[in-house]
Amino acid sequence: MIALTLGEIAAVTGGRLVNSDGSETVTGGVEYDSRKVGPGGLFVAFAGEKADGHDFAPAVVAGGATGVLGTRDAGVPGVVVTDQLNALAKLAREVVGRLPELTVVGLTGSSGKTTTKDYLGQLLSRLGPTVAPAGSLNNELGFPYTVLQADEKTRFLVLEMGARGVGHIRYLTDIAQPSIGVVLNVGAAHLGEFGSVEGTALAKGELVEALPPSGVAVLNADDALVSGMAARTGARVLQVGEAETADLRATDVVVDSSGRASYVLKFGVERKNVRLGVAGRHQVANSLAAAAVALTAGMALDDLVTALGEVGIVSGRRMDVFERPDGVTVIDDSYNANPSSTAAALHALAAMGAGRRTTAVLGYMAELGEHEVSGHAEVGRLAAELGVDRLIAVAENARPILDGAAEVGAWRGTARFAADQAAAIEILQTDLHADEVVLVKGSRYRTWDVADWLRRSEEV
Repeated sequence: MIALTLGEIAAVTGGRLVNSDGSETVTGGVEYDSRKVGPGGLFVAFAGEKADGHDFAPAVVAGGATGVLGTRDAGVPGVVVTDQLNALAKLAREVVGRLPELTVVGLTGSSGKTTTKDYLGQLLSRLGPTVAPAGSLNNELGFPYTVLQADEKTRFLVLEMGARGVGHIRYLTDIAQPSIGVVLNVGAAHLGEFGSVEGTALAKGELVEALPPSGVAVLNADDALVSGMAARTGARVLQVGEAETADLRATDVVVDSSGRASYVLKFGVERKNVRLGVAGRHQVANSLAAAAVALTAGMALDDLVTALGEVGIVSGRRMDVFERPDGVTVIDDSYNANPSSTAAALHALAAMGAGRRTTAVLGYMAELGEHEVSGHAEVGRLAAELGVDRLIAVAENARPILDGAAEVGAWRGTARFAADQAAAIEILQTDLHADEVVLVKGSRYRTWDVADWLRRSEEV
């Protein structure tokens, strides 16, 4: 973060100085985990169910932190506010306002946000200092936390924007207005909150509405609900995808035996061959969106093509492919799941598993609301249609996956139900082939325990 005194922080947030004359200067980072606060940092104290951050404030300041932002006097220099999230939002807005040379990139979508953000971080860092931290920091806490990592040296700030309802993205763009906005797709994620894909599109489109006339909206030409957002912005629109209408287009897509895609990139009269180093055909769309931003930011096309072939996975459990010593290939995509992202992962499994035995360990997909049963059945049908050899549904709410697969009469695979992760591991432990490809996918229901067990090959 840029250097600010506790007095300035109090003024910006509307807070009250305690145990301070306001002259102490925050020169380090802003952290809400007391273990991560460094010298000169600002500790944001939250009261949780199991622990109250205010109780750690004295030790944090004794360890070198400048002060504490919280809701009560912790006996150390700090600023007391009524709401830490609101205070962080105000503080982040102030920091962006003091960095006029900063280019803010915002991106949203039902799936692929974190991966595309990681690509952008790797691409834009070739042009200048870039803030694009690993993980999904896309909510009311993670968003301003990311903004506050920017300082006077930062040239690009990449912000992932999540939404659980209409108005959420607008709230985030009010904290840090992007000059470049990316909408990846509109799918079935969070249908429980949005009610329909049209409702999702209404919320996601708030990003392009927030762009200034001098800005650029990068839209997915292959998704009608996204490409239609062009009418909702006064910014310049850059359509990307495989459709003929795309300004930045991928053609002649080929996926190799490792699940990695290559394609011809068309931009104006230019034609360039791109070979990605990450698994999954859906990475074509993610890479195009990132490429459009990089070109807008000034990257030369030839440099972009080279860089696209070198980007990799940064945030964990997102299409992380690894080979075990016994020959088993594992696709760890266990961080989260919705019908769209699960479909993409299943397509990757089918491509990588051609000629090999394939297993999909699929956990519960959360936040589908009234579409919960149909959403799970849908991915089960797709798995069967793709010819996945073995389906393992983990937890009772995921059982409709097996029902959906059973509806595909031509499917000759096997279906297994596992009550929990331990049961799924037991199934794999008793029947795992050396030529097998295993996908692990689920909605933060600790389905990653299965992936972790598979990674610990020496214990198998």
